Amino acid sequence: MRMESLRSYIGVVPQDIILFNDSLINNLRYSKPDASDNNIYDVCKAASIHDKILDLPQGYTTVVGERGLKLSGGERQRIAMARAFLRAPRILMLDEATSSLDSATEKLIQQSLETVSRGKTTVTIA
Repeated sequence: MRMESLRSYIGVVPQDIILFNDSLINNLRYSKPDASDNNIYDVCKAASIHDKILDLPQGYTTVVGERGLKLSGGERQRIAMARAFLRAPRILMLDEATSSLDSATEKLIQQSLETVSRGKTTVTIA
């Protein structure tokens, strides 16, 4: 098996999220460049970040700043989750993926994870 092939099966939500000084939609599309806007909206809903993005002045075209400076820690984590969900990997690794979330949002994410994780191997590091 080639390394590239192996990597295509794995999606990671790291504790320290890397975002680029670009729009939210481009940061999300980074994990799957050919994703449609509707696919992106769906994964953002699953990660409980869609409504927050729509409340931003430019919505999905809002530039987040270097490393996502303009977003809270919880918002960055939900963007990272949406990015991983968009790839639809067979193996999903969550490294402290909900550490910056409030308990209500964490509960919503846990429910979404049940749906997104069906038929996949999920490794949660807490």
